[in-house]
Amino acid sequence: MNTPDEVIARLDAVDYLVDDGLAMAIFLALRLGKPLLLEGEPGVGKTAAAKALADALDTPFIRLQCYEGLTAGEALYEWNYQRQLLHIRLGHASDDSSLFTDDFLLERPILRAVRHDGPTPPVLLIDEIDRADDEFEALLFEFLGEASVTVPELGTFAATRPPVVVLTSNRSRDLHDALRRRCLYHWIEFPAPDRAASIVRRAVPAATAPLIRDATEFIGRVRGLELDKAPGLAETIDWVSALAALGVADLAAGDVLRTIGTIAKTPDDRILVAEAVTRESPQ
Repeated sequence: MNTPDEVIARLDAVDYLVDDGLAMAIFLALRLGKPLLLEGEPGVGKTAAAKALADALDTPFIRLQCYEGLTAGEALYEWNYQRQLLHIRLGHASDDSSLFTDDFLLERPILRAVRHDGPTPPVLLIDEIDRADDEFEALLFEFLGEASVTVPELGTFAATRPPVVVLTSNRSRDLHDALRRRCLYHWIEFPAPDRAASIVRRAVPAATAPLIRDATEFIGRVRGLELDKAPGLAETIDWVSALAALGVADLAAGDVLRTIGTIAKTPDDRILVAEAVTRESPQ
């Protein structure tokens, strides 16, 4: 991908519509070999961007889903203790050093990305980094800065072709400045209705044009309410998919109410959305 315009074209070819800002961020991340941190509301397409980038580059996609309590053993590597124990019982271990070799090393997503030996570097997605603990962020600094992972018993593994690294965050907490310094950054906005309609049209080709137009415009109005969890693009696509599956061609108030669970995910939000339907039925 030699220009931002080529980024747009290649992602468009795998059905991911990208705006100029995100295209520039991806281009610079690829050109400079820097990790890319994507932030935005849940459901705006951050994870999908990383998947689409892997498809566009025709390269493996490796995903690390973050969560509270995530450890180095689950993200970087760990030792195959069962195999080590069997090795000892069979009398094959002459000393402890024979137990800590590559034969007993279990690669987890980050080390697997570093040691990938394919013709093209993989795309590594570190998804929802804000869900992990502060301590886990510190574990990433060596990898993000040098594309390497140190295993004390074996030394440092450095990527011959550094992976394309994408991190995502929903901003549920602040990330370390040290992590941000190691990354390029882009905030993904929820798209305007016309752009949202184009994205939904790609994702739900069975839906009619009037349905997509009315649904995306209604979502835009709903997002203006004080909801606990405003519907994102993911919910919009799910909703239009549900409506299309029900044979809805033109959106009516009753269609919204019977499929409300696809866009309103808490009791209070259901009430607010239902009230919005009562005030103005989407047509």
